[in-house]
Amino acid sequence: MKKLLTISLIFICSNIFAQTGNIRGFVYDKESGEPIMFCNVFLKGTSIGAATDVNGMYNISKVQSGEYTIIASYLGYDSSKVNITLKNGQILSQNLELKESSVKLDEIKISAEREEMKTEVKVATIKISKKDLEMVPTIGGEPDLAQYMQVIPGVVFTGDQGGQLYIRGGSPIQNKVLLDGMIIYSPFHSIGLFSVFDSDIIRNTDVYTGGFNAEYGGRISSIMDIKTIDGNKKEFGGKITANTFGAKLLAQGPVLKSGNTSFVFSGKTSYLDKSSDLFYKYPILYFDKKGLPYSYTDVYGKISTNGKNGSKISLFGFNFLDNVDYEVSKLNWQSKGIGSEFILIPTGSPVLIEGNFAWSSYNISLDEQQSPLRKSGIQGFNMGFDFSYFLPKGKLKYGFDIHGFSTEFRTYNSVNSPIEQNENTSEFSAYLNYQYTSTRFIIEPGIRIQKYTLGLSPEPRLGIKYNLSDKIRLKLATGLYSQNILSTTSDQDVVNLFTGIISSPEEIPDREDGSVYKHKFQKAQHLIAGLEYDISYNIDFQLEGYIKDFTQITNINRNMTSNLDDEFIIESGIAKGIDALVKYKNKNLYLWVVYSLSHITRNDGIITYSPHFDRRHNVNLVSSYKFGKNESWKIDIRWNLGSGFPFTQTQGFYENITFSNGINTDYTSSNGELGIEYANLNEGRLPYYHRLDGSISKNITLNNKTNIDITASITNAYNRENIFYFNRIKYERVNQLPIMPSLGVSITF
Repeated sequence: MKKLLTISLIFICSNIFAQTGNIRGFVYDKESGEPIMFCNVFLKGTSIGAATDVNGMYNISKVQSGEYTIIASYLGYDSSKVNITLKNGQILSQNLELKESSVKLDEIKISAEREEMKTEVKVATIKISKKDLEMVPTIGGEPDLAQYMQVIPGVVFTGDQGGQLYIRGGSPIQNKVLLDGMIIYSPFHSIGLFSVFDSDIIRNTDVYTGGFNAEYGGRISSIMDIKTIDGNKKEFGGKITANTFGAKLLAQGPVLKSGNTSFVFSGKTSYLDKSSDLFYKYPILYFDKKGLPYSYTDVYGKISTNGKNGSKISLFGFNFLDNVDYEVSKLNWQSKGIGSEFILIPTGSPVLIEGNFAWSSYNISLDEQQSPLRKSGIQGFNMGFDFSYFLPKGKLKYGFDIHGFSTEFRTYNSVNSPIEQNENTSEFSAYLNYQYTSTRFIIEPGIRIQKYTLGLSPEPRLGIKYNLSDKIRLKLATGLYSQNILSTTSDQDVVNLFTGIISSPEEIPDREDGSVYKHKFQKAQHLIAGLEYDISYNIDFQLEGYIKDFTQITNINRNMTSNLDDEFIIESGIAKGIDALVKYKNKNLYLWVVYSLSHITRNDGIITYSPHFDRRHNVNLVSSYKFGKNESWKIDIRWNLGSGFPFTQTQGFYENITFSNGINTDYTSSNGELGIEYANLNEGRLPYYHRLDGSISKNITLNNKTNIDITASITNAYNRENIFYFNRIKYERVNQLPIMPSLGVSITF
């Protein structure tokens, strides 16, 4: 009887679902063949619809059988319509193409960004498009991801030279950067003004400053997920840029006449170490050499092939180089890799399959005078598969990742004795994430299992959004996070250009009270709550409060003096704060106002201190304005204000007798070294940092395919003397970058 009842229920459910069907497909730009993200697709005369994702794909589930008209619409494009007939139980694939509109609208009729905010949890998430990158003043005439990252709520940038990004209390090694699924270990160049990524190859970037769902793992602070373009499938095109900082070449186009295969190539280089001596005549550091001793070369290439139903496979590779020559020390690093990414859409199945496989490496070396060469490297592969199942009221996504890598590290202590660590390790993870959507609620529970060589880490995640009204939304996210790699520099250091990467040690010291740590890898807990308010048609307001509890952080023991000391220390920490963001956007004007209040502490078992990146107050004002005939002129302005970073004060100096001759040293007549007596760790505060950047550009259209952009920009417009380094012995101060004008020209064809 029970078997009969079960069979009957299955038969009834099958009949219910057989009365409906699914409609899915991709929306492409008609001129280039590139997918259009966040485009609205709906069925005419109904309230049924969906927005395209980052791949340009839409999926409309559980649609009653019948005849429909599918409409795709997006700002700046003419709408596209297709008539379809949907049968019971059918999974209908229908792609659409949109053509750029020749008529410029005075107001936005449909906001895909706001629609996504109503249908996705997206707590602590900033979405960056190519247009967003162009809103920030361009240094040297080219927009750059590094500049935009500095204006994101909760992000602290520690300096123009050798600066690093710290995201809501997390150090750089605790931030995971993905390029089409590949792990990038060094995304920013040493000068701090430029990233390794060409802005023209970026399709979209999602920055998760905390509380990310079960799809992501392996880091305890944040995720930066970068997706690149596939290249123009219809015709050859490109861009050539030259400015006072460097030069760039971009090329893209079809590989085959069928238009299903395309390529994109980007190469950019800096000659700042050569041109700066001509344009910027000032000493940079504590030596007399003038100019900026920074240079880099970045090369990226990709080939993509699309199937008729939207399935796609891409192959890509890159080589990023960075060089710094301070005369007394030379820093070099190289990041390279090759990978693939694919999307499979099985015929007759509602499941979307995504996957990637990649190999990458990162090697860094520091050659200092009177010191042996220090070096570090990490190389390995990562692969993953993701499966998405679209439901009438949500989406189920699950998958797994495998990551294997080896690390090499060699440095020297104060007496030039070598310290080495060479390790091979692997990680495996699996996740399940479910999104339920109702009229008011979006609930997204998930679970991720991280399996390290050192142990297992179950990580539950939860995200909730409540649409209080059409304009006000409340949101919350929480979860557990872990990671297995750490930096070879201490978070107690202030300036340290040499940053190596090693895996977590198998043996870690016990607590001060003698108890043993439960895990050998690093752990954190996140809690983030916020509010989204559409104040008016053009103004958005967001407010988020967060707490990141870093329950276990493995750090280098900077006070290690002998082999008897522990090489690592275990710390804990709390990062908490509030971020407020106001955005205003209309046809010509874009305003972005951010205020961040944060408080970060660390505890090493002995003392509680503020790490060197603990900036309490941070303000960013960004403005972009288009004007003139055909809006061919554009002005971009950015002003940043930040309270002073912590530093350790000097209490006094003394003569340190080294006893170089042992017991035969005559301490009454021999001269010792100058010793420094320091105050408590990081109890002082440096002066406030502030900097004004601006740029003005003119677009000259030669024809419908070719245009010229001329950009003049200025960095640190009022020449603020922001501190970079202070030599306590010589009592000399070195500042960050002074006023830096630049001029650039780019030709797009």
